[in-house]
Amino acid sequence: MPVLRNAKHEAFAQALAKGMNQDDAYAAAGYQPHRGNASTLRTNQNISDRVVEIQSKAVKRAEITVQSLADELEEARAIALAEKQSSAAVSATMGKAKLFGLGSEHRRITGTIQVVQITAKQLEALTDDELASLEAAYPVLQKLGLIGGDSPAAPDAGSAEEP
Repeated sequence: MPVLRNAKHEAFAQALAKGMNQDDAYAAAGYQPHRGNASTLRTNQNISDRVVEIQSKAVKRAEITVQSLADELEEARAIALAEKQSSAAVSATMGKAKLFGLGSEHRRITGTIQVVQITAKQLEALTDDELASLEAAYPVLQKLGLIGGDSPAAPDAGSAEEP
């Protein structure tokens, strides 16, 4: 059954298919709330048929699972092997591997990295807000002890830390 010609009827059917009760679906479709009219429209055969159709489409979509996709890829791989299409067979095998989270992709990234040198004098001239922004943007500077307080150092062997 195609989409209903009356847009409000289609909206009503869509809302019912999503699980709304008839009164809420009636209002969501753009009608003035009216329990009796909502009930009457709900019993319309075209509406009922459309709701069933929408819900059956949703069920079919839900039937697609990882296993069903793996089965389809295995079938495609078997056909590719039978037809001596090694490239297609490899693609199907890799598709299954990706589906199950196996394998890994390696990418080479090229480009340049811009290095900015900041002197201690320049750091001292920054306001607290500017330092906080710098710390947030470049956490590695804090780990290196260049900003954010004392540099990371190993604790003294003689000092005892409280638990």
